[in-house]
Amino acid sequence: MKAIRMMLACVCAVIFLTGGIAGPVFAEVKAGSEKAFAITVNINKADAKELAAVLHNIGETKAEAIVKYRDEHGSFSSKEQLSNVKGIGARTVKKNAALITL
Repeated sequence: MKAIRMMLACVCAVIFLTGGIAGPVFAEVKAGSEKAFAITVNINKADAKELAAVLHNIGETKAEAIVKYRDEHGSFSSKEQLSNVKGIGARTVKKNAALITL
């Protein structure tokens, strides 16, 4: 009985210790996403794929809307002008302000 208890304690210790190692490995994989590498994006030059990869809460559909707006109205003269695109509000622009360049 004592040997079984000791063996179970060792197995639990190994499982517990290995669980601590798996966490940082997963964090490294998450940090390797496209958004982790891109620091800024020029909203006057980037294509929809780049915009969607860098900007928070901007998916492919909204990114395509940005490009379409830019094609129809010309280059953006300010970051705030991005809120004129349908589906993009002032809150989203403010959240992404540090990522946007002109």
